[in-house]
Amino acid sequence: MKHLLSQNEDTIVALATPPGIGAISIIRVSGPDSIAAVDKIFKGRKQISSASTHTIHYGNIIDDNDELIDDVLVSVFRLPNSYTGEDSIEISTHGSPLIVQKIISLLVDNEVRLAEAGEFTKRAFLNGRIDLTQAEAVADIINSNTEASLRGARNQLDGLLSKKVDELRELLVNTSSLIELELDFAEEDIEFMSIKEILANVNRIEKEIDDLLASYSFGRIIKDGVNVALVGKPNVGKSSLLNYLLKESRAIVSEIPGTTRDIIREELTIDGILFRLFDTAGMRAGKDIIEIEGVNRSREAVQNADIVLFLNDATVGLSEDLFSELLGLTSAERILSVVNKIDLVEVESESFDAGISAKTGEGINILFHKLKQKAIGTQNYSEKSAIVSNVRHYDSLRKAKTYLEGARKSIEEKLTGEFIAVDLRNAENALGEVIGKVTSDDILNNIFSKFCIGK
Repeated sequence: MKHLLSQNEDTIVALATPPGIGAISIIRVSGPDSIAAVDKIFKGRKQISSASTHTIHYGNIIDDNDELIDDVLVSVFRLPNSYTGEDSIEISTHGSPLIVQKIISLLVDNEVRLAEAGEFTKRAFLNGRIDLTQAEAVADIINSNTEASLRGARNQLDGLLSKKVDELRELLVNTSSLIELELDFAEEDIEFMSIKEILANVNRIEKEIDDLLASYSFGRIIKDGVNVALVGKPNVGKSSLLNYLLKESRAIVSEIPGTTRDIIREELTIDGILFRLFDTAGMRAGKDIIEIEGVNRSREAVQNADIVLFLNDATVGLSEDLFSELLGLTSAERILSVVNKIDLVEVESESFDAGISAKTGEGINILFHKLKQKAIGTQNYSEKSAIVSNVRHYDSLRKAKTYLEGARKSIEEKLTGEFIAVDLRNAENALGEVIGKVTSDDILNNIFSKFCIGK
């Protein structure tokens, strides 16, 4: 079902480019009166009202006193072939905040309303131009900061997840419809779909949902990145490793144990995946209030980390006591044991996941491989895979799976079609929540309030 805006919807305006001084700024206008409103302040070779869609026109923006504000380019997009599905205008001006403010003020004086956060994309969704997962992908593309996160958001905007969820929902709709139709003809004892076929459809849909749910850990990593806590006893070389990875002296390095008193956070990209590195204070008994607080923050960082890079000194060996402490804060699966200073002494590789020298760089590429392997495991998704990276999608899919489990239980217990149909309809609605075919104003407001103004 497509959502349509009423004909009386407001016309809205906002700056579509980042605020501040730049070469150009773009002002976006959308709504039933957008063309007429711009016509009132634009002077060019022809009126915008007579311009064809997807054309660009040079002219001047003037105020009520015929004073020149700026010379501009006006792009025209007529409904329904615009981003929002409405008549839309984009005004390209010189990148002066004062010029932008004057033009927007002129439009507001002509009964154009300032847009709310995400309102242009919200209108695109309400007008059926995109579904809800694609709308959320727009925000993800804007916020992407690695190749992996950009590819993931692009796939979602291209509708890979939407198509998969819609396919499953359509199969549910067909199955539940036939069950309900059969209930209407109960007295004639007509069977439109056998119990065997119903069960096969339920199992197939549940299997597909399981595959989507399993992709969430990978999807979250490519979208949000991986938190890595660098942990080790004082003077094992955590700060030296951080400095080597970043190719700069970000952290203070000293022979004096306990130089790092607080957590230092930096970011590193490995094969398109973002790794956030948290260089923690050495795990030890604090001697003063500041040092105690630093150690407490280190323990908290370990608990919140996706990976704990447990660094050891090759000249000392494995810190058994610290390893035991880490096991009390996180799971063994999250710990990557690494030995540093292999340029000084030989170590048995079997004792550690990776051996490195933060001084010479030896073993760093192996460490990168181990980090990536620890982050994504054996999961291997292609460019055309439907991947779940949004917690809202994950929760709705999990809810659909629960209802399908209920339907299968009703089938196995040989309950009547009413019980099966109710669970299938609930599962159908849960899938509809993912793509926005079933939604509420609260959900929409929560999603689009996180967008920037002008998008």
